[in-house]
Amino acid sequence: MIDLRYVKKLVDMLDESSVDSIEISSDKGMKIRISKSAVQRGTVQMAAPMQMPALMAPDPRLALPQGHSAEVVAAPAAEPPKSASLDVKSPMVGTFYGAPEPGAKPYVSVGQKIAKGQILCIIEAMKIMNEIESEFAGVLRESNGTDAHPVEYGQVLFRIDPNG
Repeated sequence: MIDLRYVKKLVDMLDESSVDSIEISSDKGMKIRISKSAVQRGTVQMAAPMQMPALMAPDPRLALPQGHSAEVVAAPAAEPPKSASLDVKSPMVGTFYGAPEPGAKPYVSVGQKIAKGQILCIIEAMKIMNEIESEFAGVLRESNGTDAHPVEYGQVLFRIDPNG
């Protein structure tokens, strides 16, 4: 909950200084930005969905002086830790084939070392067989394609650990 008296003190400090704006962040992810310029008046930016506290009736004694604006901004959600593996995504819609022909040994298998430029699979699109090459060198950690099944554009086909 934001203490409006605290905000009022911040506004007074802003008036007494040559600074154009003040921004304060709390350890709970709440940000308060108070600015002399009215460019951003009334804007509320939210980076992540959050539960808003119940609003109280405004206290006229604590109103911001004319020409000032206050903005409450939720801190961006912490990014999940990035995995060590790199994704090889399908560059097109088509049918996935993990081997050069039915019954043949697959191009790659999980745990295998992969070289940059090595063929990983084939995607058939409009009767054309497109060889998909690795953009990374490393160890194959995951294979998500199923032989003779459709894949979508951008679908993750393989995950390669560059540090493996």
